[in-house]
Amino acid sequence: MKWLVNIFISIFAFAIAYGIAFLTGISTVQYAVLIAFFIHWIAFIPAYIFQTEKFYDLTGSLTYLSVLWFTYISSQDLYGDNIGNLVLVLFISIWAIRLGSFLFMRIHKDGEDKRFRTIKPSASQFFMTWTLSGLWVSLCSMCALTAISSSTGVVFNLATYIGIGLFVIGFGIEVIADHQKTVFRSFEENKNKFITTGLWSKSRHPNYFGEILLWSAIAIISFSSLQGSQYLTLISPIFTYLLLVYVSGVRMLESMSDKKWGDIKEYQEYKKKTPMLFLKF
Repeated sequence: MKWLVNIFISIFAFAIAYGIAFLTGISTVQYAVLIAFFIHWIAFIPAYIFQTEKFYDLTGSLTYLSVLWFTYISSQDLYGDNIGNLVLVLFISIWAIRLGSFLFMRIHKDGEDKRFRTIKPSASQFFMTWTLSGLWVSLCSMCALTAISSSTGVVFNLATYIGIGLFVIGFGIEVIADHQKTVFRSFEENKNKFITTGLWSKSRHPNYFGEILLWSAIAIISFSSLQGSQYLTLISPIFTYLLLVYVSGVRMLESMSDKKWGDIKEYQEYKKKTPMLFLKF
């Protein structure tokens, strides 16, 4: 019966994403969502056959690029050039290329993503995981896709400039945090230690804080171009927060860290004094 639950969750995930896309009233957004899920479903086939998750994150990034540029080019054909559209597409594209390449290189260095050990053998569960990645791309990008393909496109106003500033800050925090942890792990003596320096002294998960901040910024940039039921697409930062904090990110890493270092006094002190997510100033 577990396989049936996995299939139901997959269908429900697709229904949520396409349902919100349908409510935007914009066919381009609906096509973009279909493309996002189609790419992930196609990628699932070789991933299951060869029992690998090594291109899972990379596929997500390539999907972001695909749906964004499809939407941007389609909107150009309808409404002409819009500098705001280009700025938004470039922002998300830079983020997708950076994160996708970073995660791709990391998993090839580590050899595997431990989260997938028990998932890969089950066809229905592995398929569900790829479908949820399609949901991730669809919901996170949908406010941007809707703004880009709206009749006005992305407009420049105070909210837009605030969003641009927050995106730069959030992206910077994520990149710096990832770099600091990569450098820390590059030293052999730190192999079984936890990082407490740099941004990691301000938050136990500063990279995820940066991720949530930059997607909140994308929603702010998109806001002025939306109307009516299109405001539902602003679920993007909420979905990102719930996903990273309660599903695949913070919750899992906190559990793993507690098992590994929970009995160490220094870790207990670090956990007590350092916020889980939001930066301590």
